Amino acid sequence: MSAHPAPATADLDVAALRAEFPILHQEINGRPLVYLDNAASAQRPSCVIDAMAEYYRHDHANVHRGVHTLSDRATRAFEAARETVARFINADRSSEVIWTRGTTEAINLVAQSFARPRLGPGDDIVITTMEHHANIVPWQMVAEQTGARLRVAPITRSGELDLDAFEALLGERTRLVAVSHVSNSLGTINPVSKMVALARERGIPVLLDGAQAGPHLTIDVQALGCDFYAFSGHKLFGPTGIGVLWGREALLDAMPPWHGGGEMIRTVSFEKSTWNELPFKFEAGTPHIAGAIGLGRALEWFMAQDRTALAAHEDALLARCTAVIEALPGLRIIGTAKDKVSLVSFVADDVHAHDLGTILDHQGVAIRTGHHCTMPLLEWYGVPATARASMAFYNTHEEIEVFGQALERALAMFRN
Repeated sequence: MSAHPAPATADLDVAALRAEFPILHQEINGRPLVYLDNAASAQRPSCVIDAMAEYYRHDHANVHRGVHTLSDRATRAFEAARETVARFINADRSSEVIWTRGTTEAINLVAQSFARPRLGPGDDIVITTMEHHANIVPWQMVAEQTGARLRVAPITRSGELDLDAFEALLGERTRLVAVSHVSNSLGTINPVSKMVALARERGIPVLLDGAQAGPHLTIDVQALGCDFYAFSGHKLFGPTGIGVLWGREALLDAMPPWHGGGEMIRTVSFEKSTWNELPFKFEAGTPHIAGAIGLGRALEWFMAQDRTALAAHEDALLARCTAVIEALPGLRIIGTAKDKVSLVSFVADDVHAHDLGTILDHQGVAIRTGHHCTMPLLEWYGVPATARASMAFYNTHEEIEVFGQALERALAMFRN
């Protein structure tokens, strides 16, 4: 495969961006690392690593519970991060921002605290074929607990939602819609504004799984009109083990706590306990303080970038990566929606995805292989696994060429 000239992306200095991510500057198996697994977990700029280290070196103490200086500093940094999250998603108030361990815990919180008390036999929860397991299994669990049913909206072969079929599923017994903003396996950007509008016309609350949307799209929960929005820190250039559930204040106020313990209480006696105000009612126990601070710093850094230029660069990477894969014989892209983020899943007719991933790693190229926590989706496509290359703004066109050459060599090795 011949090298393709790297087009310039106006107003974006990719080399300067890459310099802020120390992990990118290493060799794997004697070759420069090409990291194309960003949909699984993005990397962190130095400022995020430094912010967390600074907390541990100078400010570590528990939050909200101490009158001493360290506790005060930790609390102020922790709550400042919550304010940053509120700005990032355009929440009306920071008390609507609940810290969780990630998108998965956020969805489970809504399933058990919001949905379970409201569901009964014959009620429906509507999802789509392209959901991540984190937006399938919690609803299966709550359906089994309550007698409700899980209804699944179909998609087209290109990986786009069948909006008419989705609308047809919204009935008098639909109690919740829970859908991904962006598919982690296909890269599809769902028409969530239309989906939310259709649900709201019928008085149906909507949860959006935003794990894959945050790194690529502008998130405005007020403009979207949804009732809950969930995302994870580690996909947004922040730490693992931290995430966010945003919910409308009126809904959160009416929901019972999910976890019990310290911090989420106002009073405790052996006879009865009363609950703290928002957001603390849903944050039992000592939180991931460093994680929240790290995520807040990651979002500050991200919001300071030229988001339009980042998106244009990622679009160019997606176009080139798609062309590279399409040029190689025997490869088939799974998910060809018109509106996509910078992610390409593909299969080889005669080589298992895991084998491709292993050989690419020997050449310093990191991609993801497997079912990507979307087993029902891949079963619908009739494939056991895909290889997935997912790009961030710090990836380069030269890296896409290296990926293409490594993929060509891997295919030739297996086919010979």
